[in-house]
Amino acid sequence: MNQNTSPAAELPPTSEPAGEDRPCFDTLPLDPKLLRAIVTQGYATMTPIQSKAIPLVLEGRDVMGAAQTGTGKTAAFSIPLLQKMLKHENPSASPARHPVRAIVLAPTRELAVQVAANVKAYAKQTNLRVAVVFGGMNMKEQTIELKAGVEVLIATPGRLIDHIEAKNCNLGQVEYVVLDEADRMLDIGFLPDLQRILSYLPKQRQTLLFSATFSPEIKKLAQSYLQDPILVETARPNETATNVEQRFYRTTDDDKRAVIRQILRERGITQSIVFVNSKLGAARLARSFERDGLRTSALHGDKSQDERLKALEAFKRGEVDLLVATDVAARGLDIAALPAVFNFDIPFGAEDYVHRIGRTGRAGASGLAVSLVTSSDARLMADIEKLIKKKIEVEPFELEGERRPARREQRYDERGDSRSEAFAASDATRDAARESRETRPVRPARPAYRRAESVDPFFNKPYEPAPDADPVWEDKTAAAGASSSVSRFIKPRRKVAALLGGFGTVRR
Repeated sequence: MNQNTSPAAELPPTSEPAGEDRPCFDTLPLDPKLLRAIVTQGYATMTPIQSKAIPLVLEGRDVMGAAQTGTGKTAAFSIPLLQKMLKHENPSASPARHPVRAIVLAPTRELAVQVAANVKAYAKQTNLRVAVVFGGMNMKEQTIELKAGVEVLIATPGRLIDHIEAKNCNLGQVEYVVLDEADRMLDIGFLPDLQRILSYLPKQRQTLLFSATFSPEIKKLAQSYLQDPILVETARPNETATNVEQRFYRTTDDDKRAVIRQILRERGITQSIVFVNSKLGAARLARSFERDGLRTSALHGDKSQDERLKALEAFKRGEVDLLVATDVAARGLDIAALPAVFNFDIPFGAEDYVHRIGRTGRAGASGLAVSLVTSSDARLMADIEKLIKKKIEVEPFELEGERRPARREQRYDERGDSRSEAFAASDATRDAARESRETRPVRPARPAYRRAESVDPFFNKPYEPAPDADPVWEDKTAAAGASSSVSRFIKPRRKVAALLGGFGTVRR
């Protein structure tokens, strides 16, 4: 681990220039094979984060890159790294000729798969090998690919540790390390795994950190992993994209679903992601939207990796209208032309809000981000305001005169079920009974029953002991004789009445 606590050199933030003012990729010292792959991907000009970060990475500098979501951060670190690794390119089939040169660590499986797909596209015309490993899948196929040799390895931390312990890969020749979504990788959940992975790497390496959000604490912590880093920011820190319309509506938990349905209908939105805070809540909400007639799928951590990938692919193909997801879908996922996202639950972490709404409005397109706010979300909203440094206006939302029908009517009458007739008949019977009770003459109330009191004076008379009566259980003569024949230091015995629990003589 590189220990360097000196502050990072910082380049001034830049705004998004117009398309004709952006520099082109062919102005960079890139190999023609990479340039052809870039053109194939449809890239003509560089985004601000790419134009500022790529030259620094090519120079070998450690970089902390902060930019809004959807601005091409993956290309900003992968293209220059591939260019630097071309010196190791060779067509040999021997695994020994293809050691791991670069590691890209991602916090979620979905992000790791997406980054791997992009890097493979950029390296398609080269002899550099790219592989991805993540949990939730059998290690056998991943092991075969690793043992065949790879130069660029994209991984989630937990599964990479599994392969290191199984000796499926050797990290002794790693030259480049990238932490994608670095703020998540450096939080307390991933930090132990990250430190363990870095302990296997050579001390001399180039380290890159990229994310949409960097808190001051994360920036300070990152200094210990980089050597003389440069901080590249293309917008104000933690700023949300200007092309995303952000709306906050005040509502209740019971009306949230109706609000989303109305917005989808009014704006003609065909696809959107609905974010929730819990895995169980995602599954339940997806089933509820299914009953509303929407094609819905759930994406959360309790699903197998195969189910998660299938749900994501179906959504990208347009086969699903709503993707109800937890924050596993909040970071890095690139879904083309996604018109809207909904925060069904306000996220617990303010940084997650920035990443959630970053799923829409990508690559310069416009988007809509709707957050549903209840009275219990005051603290979470204050955290978001503090992060984005902007006052949030929460608007009331008026439903279109929707009257919530009784469960019985909604469940049966709308389906035309014959059981609704039985319920209607039972309702009529109850109404008739109610009317008969109202017209029935009122009977006079019966007097309350009271038990006669006893008039026997003996029982009402209080106890009065006889003045000349002595307790029958004390033998005063014996007690007096016994007391004269014993020492004055010994207490005399006395009898205790059986009614008081006694059965013999006891000491006083």
